[in-house]
Amino acid sequence: MHTALVHLDEPPALAAVGIGVHGPAGQVDEFLLPDLWQLHLYGYEADLTVNGTPHLIRPGRVSLVPPGTEVRYRYRGRSKHLYVHLRLSLAGPPRSIPVIQDAGPELPLLTAQLRQALAVWPNTAARAAAEVWAALWRVAQLAPPTTRDTQAAAHPAVAAAVALIETRLAEPLTVPEIAKAAGVSHNHLTRLFRAATGETVVGYIRARRMQRARHFLRATTLTIPAVAASVGIPDLQAFNKACRRELGAAPRSIRAAQTTTDDARPVASQGFGSVRDQGVTGSEN
Repeated sequence: MHTALVHLDEPPALAAVGIGVHGPAGQVDEFLLPDLWQLHLYGYEADLTVNGTPHLIRPGRVSLVPPGTEVRYRYRGRSKHLYVHLRLSLAGPPRSIPVIQDAGPELPLLTAQLRQALAVWPNTAARAAAEVWAALWRVAQLAPPTTRDTQAAAHPAVAAAVALIETRLAEPLTVPEIAKAAGVSHNHLTRLFRAATGETVVGYIRARRMQRARHFLRATTLTIPAVAASVGIPDLQAFNKACRRELGAAPRSIRAAQTTTDDARPVASQGFGSVRDQGVTGSEN
């Protein structure tokens, strides 16, 4: 599969957003954009060659072509597509994305995002860039991820479990109920989650609760009982023990401490002690 390495940790800089109309049948266009990426969402059938590699264009397919890449289009009739020409930074880990792929069930949302970008371009360039950035992330997730940083979405059940956990960190959670919501058995989710993330479901929940607690303690004026409740550990004694064990200090000390440590630093690699102390129930294999 012909792929491109894409960095998406910063928003794109847009050079053009529009609707391209080409044809008639038999017409051939050959060109390259020396400094710009090309994002196209197709509504027609044609033949595309990217650096000598042939691809078929079909309605509902999306392509992302790197700068300096020679492309050749051979049209089969009047051909209309949404396009964006953009620049991408090198921030963050690279993600391998097929040069062309089917949008599948994501097509309506992807189309809406690009049309919204077109509607506000160029008068509200920042809003257009935000829509295109979201669309690029959607394109990046069409194909199964191949890098470690995106493995959590490798299986739909893992993605569903992570989404549920993030929305319910303030509530009691059990592994069986998470597995049921994800549509798999407890044991199967345990295996999938460990393979995707390198940790257990319970370990992930504990890590996320402590990350959120540290953020609230340092960045807000919420009371400590409110912080405890917001991360699903309303028992203040249990919350105090969890903070001492996982964050190295009592909640009041964490709030008072002057530190340059990144608030988003993962804590999953630390020991986590008792599961029940942190409002998580359900055994793991």
